[in-house]
Amino acid sequence: MNSKALYRDFPILDRKIHGKKLIYLDNAATTLKPKVVVESLKDLYYFHYSNVHRGIHTLASEATNLLEDTRRKIANFLNASPEEIIFTSGSTLSLNTIAHSLVKSGILREDSKVLVTTVEHHANFVPWQRLSKIYNYKLLYARPTGRMGTILIEDFEKFIKEEPDVVAVTGASNVTGQRLLIKRIREMFEKSILVVDGAQLVPHTKVNVKELDLDFLVFSGHKMLGPTGIGILYGKKELLEKMEPFLYGGEMIDKVTLEDTTFNILPYKFEAGTPNLAGAVGLAKAIEYLENIGMNELENHIKELTDYAINELMNLDFVELYGPLDETQYGIISFNLDGVHPHDVAHFLDESFGIAIRTGHHCAQPLMLELSSKSRLDFPNATCRASFYVYNTKEDVDALVEGLKNVKRWLG
Repeated sequence: MNSKALYRDFPILDRKIHGKKLIYLDNAATTLKPKVVVESLKDLYYFHYSNVHRGIHTLASEATNLLEDTRRKIANFLNASPEEIIFTSGSTLSLNTIAHSLVKSGILREDSKVLVTTVEHHANFVPWQRLSKIYNYKLLYARPTGRMGTILIEDFEKFIKEEPDVVAVTGASNVTGQRLLIKRIREMFEKSILVVDGAQLVPHTKVNVKELDLDFLVFSGHKMLGPTGIGILYGKKELLEKMEPFLYGGEMIDKVTLEDTTFNILPYKFEAGTPNLAGAVGLAKAIEYLENIGMNELENHIKELTDYAINELMNLDFVELYGPLDETQYGIISFNLDGVHPHDVAHFLDESFGIAIRTGHHCAQPLMLELSSKSRLDFPNATCRASFYVYNTKEDVDALVEGLKNVKRWLG
């Protein structure tokens, strides 16, 4: 895949940062947007915009068709049915919807058990934790025992006898880039409701929800070239039909009387209020763009960049790398420099070299605690994180390596 040829699709890559060519390595936080996505939003607002499902005039019909066309496109993308695809504002709302709906429906009760890992993003950790304090179900923690925050399949095996009602795991860690063995986890907990946070997985690889037998999968559009404010919740039809909605009002209503309220059919039962039509249109165009490249091509490209970056960074004796550093690591590399705070590293790379990386706890504080206990450095509960996507090149990695050498030379 020729990433340089794609530069013309991303005008922001022509921008200079402090006089330097922009090198964008913060893709795990959000990806850049190609022109076709931005232009799809402009076309919508200029020529087709209206509220959906509420009118019979031409604009309302066109807007509704655009939304439902997107739903069908995403269903095909995941090998799901359109009625199993729910629009949300992102992975965070999707995960909160699942957790709250399960307890409101009585599927999770006082005698229930929920298994989560300590490598999760807060969005797939805090809802389960907080609700356990309100509804008194038991929360189980699978902790990583592998290399520097790597969770092993053995870390799950000890919980098989617990027979958890829900297993909530990330598809790929937003800190270490480790892909979990979802198919193996499904086999281990075949009777559990399996919730997968796909925010860092779906943008990088083809996910077949039927083949993996997922009960729920969530992801966010803005991490795969789409707009912010749009996310997807996939849920098995039989589960969604049993569940009480998390939010009430608007399109999710069937009939309201003084005595009670009934709900709309799937998927509208879980889509309260006016949906983000523009976000859906932009996400559809983003998926179309990625499919034109080829998801296998994209996956291979990101893996090649990841392996190259790991090898180059391992040659720097002042750099400590986290995560598995093996075939399970995709797209994300977390590291720290001996004697230099992560925030100083990021500031220096930006100011002097136009390189954008992310630093901090990455909304994964329990994992930061795990890493700090294993680090040889004066660990500040934060890491530097470089993450790659379709437009990144080996030259970007080379620039990062040279930038880090200068950071150490001048600040370390």
